[in-house]
Parts: sequence; C-alpha cells; structure tokens
Amino acid sequence: MNFSLFRSLRTGALLALLVPLASSSTLTNWAGHLPAGNAPAARPLQGAKPDPAVIAQFGLYNNATLQSLINAKGKQMTAVSDRPGDYGFTVVDSPIINAFATPDGHVYFTRGIMAYFNNEAQFAGVLGHELGHITAQHGKKQQTRSTIASILLGVGSAVSPNLVGKLAQPLSTGIGVVFLKYGRDDENEADGLGVKYSTKIGYDAAQMADFFLTLQRTEAQSGAGGVPTFLSTHPNSADRYTRVKGLAAQARQSVGNRTLAVNRNQYLRSIEGLNYGEDPRQGFVESGVFYHPDLKFHFPIPSGWKSQNSPEQFQMAEPNGKALLIFLGVPGTSLDAAGQNLAKQIGLTSANAQKTTINGFPALTFEGDQTASDQSSATPAHVLAQLIQDGQSVYAFVGLATAASFATYSPQFSQTAQGFGRLTDASKLNRQPEHVRIKTAAANTTLASAFAANGIPSKRYEELAILNGMKTTDQLPKGTLYKVVGK
Repeated sequence: MNFSLFRSLRTGALLALLVPLASSSTLTNWAGHLPAGNAPAARPLQGAKPDPAVIAQFGLYNNATLQSLINAKGKQMTAVSDRPGDYGFTVVDSPIINAFATPDGHVYFTRGIMAYFNNEAQFAGVLGHELGHITAQHGKKQQTRSTIASILLGVGSAVSPNLVGKLAQPLSTGIGVVFLKYGRDDENEADGLGVKYSTKIGYDAAQMADFFLTLQRTEAQSGAGGVPTFLSTHPNSADRYTRVKGLAAQARQSVGNRTLAVNRNQYLRSIEGLNYGEDPRQGFVESGVFYHPDLKFHFPIPSGWKSQNSPEQFQMAEPNGKALLIFLGVPGTSLDAAGQNLAKQIGLTSANAQKTTINGFPALTFEGDQTASDQSSATPAHVLAQLIQDGQSVYAFVGLATAASFATYSPQFSQTAQGFGRLTDASKLNRQPEHVRIKTAAANTTLASAFAANGIPSKRYEELAILNGMKTTDQLPKGTLYKVVGK
C-alpha cells in the first residue's frame, strides 16, 4: 500500500473496489480465434501501455534493468510471433509468483516471479508462453475469475462468491480481466508457442520445463490457498514437464547446429538487489496488526480475518466470507469533502454523517445502504464508513456486510477504526525489505554449506534452495553464482 498514489489518482480510480462499473471493454474487442501459424485477419491488438487498473492493484516495479530486459525480449518475440501487434511488457511490484497477459495485448511479470528465474532461457520460455495466450486469443474463451476470493483480496477461499456478488457489484472492473483460468488445451498450446517463440529468438526452451518444477515446489511449500501464483492461474498437469521437454527437444533439432542460449550468470547478475517477498515500507502485518512505516500509522485486524495489501487498499475478509473491511485513502480538501466523495462513489442512500474523534484524530462516520446497480440483480451491501484525518491525508475504513448480518460485524468494523494510531515503535518504523543477493562460491561446496557461510538460518535452507532451482545437497563448483536473501 503506497498512499502517495492517492495524490495523483482520480476518486473513481481509488474506489474501484467499491464503485459499480460496467464490465471491461477489453473483453469485447476480440476478433475470431486465429490458430497459431496463420496471418492476422484483424487489426492488431493494442496493449503497448499498461492498464491503469492493473498498476493500481499491483504498482510498477521501478527497475530499469529488468524493464529493459522484458521490453527487449518481448519485442523480439512479437516480431517472430503468429500475430504481430503493438504489445506491451511490464514488471509489476508484487511478491506473488505470477505472470499474466491481458486480452488487449499486454504481458505482466511480477517481481516475485523474476526472483525465481535462474537464467534468461527460463524467463524467455514463460514470456513466450504468455505471449502465446495473446496470439492464440485464449482470453476470448475465458470468463474472468473476478471474485475477491481468488483475485483482488487474495485470501484463498475465505470469501463466499455469493456474498461477493452481494457486496461487490463493482468487481467487474478492468482488474477482473487479469487472471484468466485456462483449460488444458489452451495451456498446451501456450506451452508450444512458448517453446516456439523462445527458440526462435535463440534460447534453450528446455529450461522452461525445469522452471515448472521450481513452481511446483513453491506451491507445495506454501500450501493450498492464498494469493494466486502461476500454477493456480495456469493449471498444471503431471505430464507437462515431460511434454515441454519433448517440444524443446524437437525445437532444438529444427535449428540444426545453432547454439541455444541459457545465460545463467547474465540473468542472475541482472536481479542483484531485487526486492524479495513483501516490502514492509508499503505496509506489513505482524501479530494481527497492520503497520505502515512510511505513513507512520498502525491498526488492528479483526481476529481470525484474512488480509491482503495492495498499492490502493488494505483489504480484510471475515474467514467465512460474510463481511469485508477495506482501508483506503480518500481525496478531499477536508473531512466533509472526503466524506461526500466517498458516499457518492459508494452510492449510499440516507447516509447521515456524524463528526467525532478517534484517538485524537478528527473523524467522520456515516452508515447506509448501497444503491442497487442497474447492471446487477445482487443485493446491495449495508456500509459503515469511518473517515480519519491525519494531517493533509484522509483515510477511510469501509465495512460491508449484508443487512441481515451487519449488526454482527459492525462492532469489529468500529474496533478496527478505533485502533488506528500513530506508529512510534522504532523496530517497526525502521523495518526494511529483503533483497536478492548474488554470491559466488569461493570453493567447491554444497548449496547448504554456501548458505551456512552466508549466515542463512537453517530453517530457510529449503526456501532458498527452491529460489535457486536446486536442492540443498547440490554441488556448487568454485566460481558458481547462487542466490541468498538479505537486507
């Protein structure tokens, strides 16, 4: 959550999660399906610029080296693809291990997935796979997974889709087109195109298959549920590794004696200093409390609720999906103006505002029913909004539940807002993110011994072995580059 964004974004963008909007037009701009290998029969797709809704949800990752890499390789692949177009390629600031393509022709890689690649060939294979979803027009056939549960809120199966429909008529926004669930046929075709495109620009596509094994290990380590990862939005199959290896072998034969690149050391050096995991400067959760070091505030999370941070909002969900609580910044020159903006954008009826104070901060509260949307038959939510002014900034806690269950959750909405306070704990204020650090083996050693030499706690050995695409017992010849993480 980086609330500096709120100073430059429009009110409507800030409240995208709450505002009833029409479905994204990007879903209606498709021409007919074009089989791989055919010349384009319609106007090329236009996705050169990233979608503001995607950037609002994830944020841009400001790394010129990696952005240059994805631009260069993406443009090379576009030139040799089956459907050349004005496509775009962007690295976003999310620890989630994922890559995705929007139907308008834009490919996004998270910094999370960039950390787990161990050479350029793996990166190129996945890039080709995502471009393949675009060139084969797979998005046209899919329904967006636009529930808070699996996409926006990132809390696994905690939120009932039925309740989501009642509370969040607005969730058919631009961000809803991002995570598309593909079937096996589409995945197989995209795998084949990933092999084809990455081989055409000179990479060993067998490395893409190896990366799938790394992804499987990350999923097994993290367990079921949680925020989306590559394999949750790109279903895996037991024979996928073998199939891609076979396709890569065929592609290698097709290029004759041409040497196909892997570029391990070159890639590893390019990710030196990459942020790893959550960035605490943008807010972090610890022992049931959300802390924001840069904005210097904290507040409690309702006990047992799941949460997800994003550049625009901090979102909390009751574990059975019966209520939502969203913390966000609200534009306005005063509490009154901010309250009017918020009430209008949510679409509340009969919202009587009351001024008060919360822990010494000027505050304003109002409660009401959300106006029914003409675009949905879903039951509107009952809403409690609590706004707090902190200097020049106004923040809001927006609690939503059905009218029937609102009384049950209203006390938790209020308790969370009442817990908003100034952050003064130096250990929280000075919390820094971890970064990927590239080390060189000084002598022949094992990966575990290399970790020990760098002071890595043994409880993290398996985590970092997966990050390296290795096992802890693997041998590292002298001079081998490998990854560790640290401040």
